[in-house]
Amino acid sequence: MSVKVRIPTILRTYTDGSSEVKADGGTLAEVLASLDANYPGIRARLLDDSGKLRRFVNVYVGEEDVRFAGGLDTPTPEGTQVSVIPAVAGGAR
Repeated sequence: MSVKVRIPTILRTYTDGSSEVKADGGTLAEVLASLDANYPGIRARLLDDSGKLRRFVNVYVGEEDVRFAGGLDTPTPEGTQVSVIPAVAGGAR
């Protein structure tokens, strides 16, 4: 199953500058493995040493935040858009 993955600016060095790439997989974990096979090193920027999503990375499958869905087991149906969004800190005092 092929999905579109939106890549944030900070990670586009791994995708040769592409803001959107395709990856295969029926779950988010499989999509990330496919992404890493095509763009080596990107998965290490998204997952920590224990294989969980890094705290500063938000991932959406469609409109669903995977932290409140199935995590890495979240289904990724054909044609779904996966969005990787780095956390933003700061704001007014």
